[in-house]
Amino acid sequence: MGGRLSIDEVKPVIGHGEYPAKSVVGEHLPVDATIWREGHDAVGAAVRWCGPGGTSAEIAMTAVDPGTDRWQAVVVPDREGPWTFQVIAWSDPWASWRHAVLAKVEAGQGAEELAAELELGARLLERVARSGRSADRPELTRAAEALRDPRTPVRLRVRAALTDRVERLVAAAAPRDLVTEGPSYQVEVDRERALFSSWYEFFPRSTGGTDAAGRPVHGTFRTAARELTRVAAMGFDVVYLPPVHPIGAVNRKGPNNSLTAGPEDVGSPWAVGSAAGGHDAVHPELGTLADFDAFLFEAGRLGLEVALDLALQCAPDHPWVAEHPEWFTQLPDGSIAFAENPPKKYQDIYPLNFDRAPGGLYREILRVVEFWAERGVRIFRVDNPHTKPPDFWHWLIRTVKSTRPDVLFLAEAFTRPAVLHGLARLGFTQSYTYFTWRDTKEELTDYLTELVGDADFLRPNFFVNTPDILPRGLQRDDPGAFAVRAALAALLSPSWGVYAGFELMEHQVLASGGEEYLDSEKFQLRPRDFAAARAEGRSLEPWLTVLNGIRRRHPALQQLRTLRFHPVDSADLIAFSKTDPATGDTVLCVVTLDPSRPTEGTVTLDPAGPLPGRLLVTDEVTGELRELGTSFDVKVDPDRTVAHIYSWRNS
Repeated sequence: MGGRLSIDEVKPVIGHGEYPAKSVVGEHLPVDATIWREGHDAVGAAVRWCGPGGTSAEIAMTAVDPGTDRWQAVVVPDREGPWTFQVIAWSDPWASWRHAVLAKVEAGQGAEELAAELELGARLLERVARSGRSADRPELTRAAEALRDPRTPVRLRVRAALTDRVERLVAAAAPRDLVTEGPSYQVEVDRERALFSSWYEFFPRSTGGTDAAGRPVHGTFRTAARELTRVAAMGFDVVYLPPVHPIGAVNRKGPNNSLTAGPEDVGSPWAVGSAAGGHDAVHPELGTLADFDAFLFEAGRLGLEVALDLALQCAPDHPWVAEHPEWFTQLPDGSIAFAENPPKKYQDIYPLNFDRAPGGLYREILRVVEFWAERGVRIFRVDNPHTKPPDFWHWLIRTVKSTRPDVLFLAEAFTRPAVLHGLARLGFTQSYTYFTWRDTKEELTDYLTELVGDADFLRPNFFVNTPDILPRGLQRDDPGAFAVRAALAALLSPSWGVYAGFELMEHQVLASGGEEYLDSEKFQLRPRDFAAARAEGRSLEPWLTVLNGIRRRHPALQQLRTLRFHPVDSADLIAFSKTDPATGDTVLCVVTLDPSRPTEGTVTLDPAGPLPGRLLVTDEVTGELRELGTSFDVKVDPDRTVAHIYSWRNS
């Protein structure tokens, strides 16, 4: 609170204003505040919205939820960069006068009783005339004179002062008393890809096929580039590559994370660095930097962006180990500590120690990021950011975005809520989430409701699987289970991701009760014959293509803020809707949670939305038309589809 009026509970404000809220170009960003003053006089409010380069505008706020003193405006950024907003409140003498005089006239008070009130209104109109446009002064002056005209009945005098025309003129230069300005808060505005994206992850080294004896052949950037057409055809727009750098030879891991590697074993790409180079080099078997540049070019030609893994850790033979031993943790015997996540051990990886000589280490990592950004990489998927200091990420992301505002960072942090949220506040553009472990209707509803509440600073990316995580629900040969998880991820979150092999429904687990893939691609080549799987009907590529196509056609699915869940009288059906504030595009989804059998239920919608009465809507999956009301029956038959996706446009 500060000033004559109270401005409380302003949103979006992150960390008491220490960190910026997040938005993207063109997004409708609500700004809310509780605004009040003593007594019954009317209050007015606005948002002062300032963008890069000094541009500014004032957007009027309106009262919402009567009786709560809650006010809201919607701001829409039109460019990337740092923005600020400030809530301004004032006592509105014109609105106070209008309310009082109408009430008194309605009560039958006459000219003598209203003499002071009428004079006050006239003076307010003259005040507006002095501050407004000169062309409007005659009409405002006539309205003031009408209020003072003793020959005219009171009702007619007031009516003359409250015509639509006069009201518009007053609104354009409305008098403000007791003006109170709240603090200024930050909003970091990214490009649209920061909010809406469809990711596909694959290992370039697994794209070499097999030789005549059926043995896997190490792929290259050239063979990986051939996969891009298939990925683009499925409607994905981001291709994420695990680390493409040289892989350490010392303590290299064998298949299934075994401690002994044979001469042909390729090792884990997250064991970064060897005699061939470090984080600014590419693995020699993948090709050269020129080959990487050609891969980027081909991706761009197909409308794909390339996300590169930023894995801040080193193999024992990484050049940094010899050049900067101070960047690592030394044990009492003089050796360097390898990474552990008890009981797991990573003998092939040395973690960096950010508390030893941080200045030099910070600068070197910034150099690495700038190196790849200079080559055209604009998205970084950051490995295990929760194991690095918070102040480092705050510094790195702010420094990079100060000159390259279009660079995006995805946090791969399956960790405690406070840490996941903290990384988002520090500047990470997107975050992996707990969606992977949310399966039931109650779990999904509760978690997504939480994420909607965090939408001002945390943007979720729903990966259905990763090289590290084969979720329990996907550890069976059940195409329907895979189709359901894809539908939930693609429809609930504006950003989602798939790791290669998901479309082939790979489901073998290393150990019962675990989540590691058998014959994990992290440690060996996994060539896949996607064409044969399609031809034999063993591929989910068509379903992924349908989902991505619907997402691209419907702006409602490209944001999270308007997500609403709707009651269904079946535990195995979940219903939710989204509406795009700019276009009125609305999508209502009903997804089965049990793909083993047909499921029926009745969906009940809030009469206040999203459906304005009975409408003829299109099912985006089947192409069928049907009429929907605020309550309707639905049947989801997995033999046809695991989801009905209805769309329409509100006026």
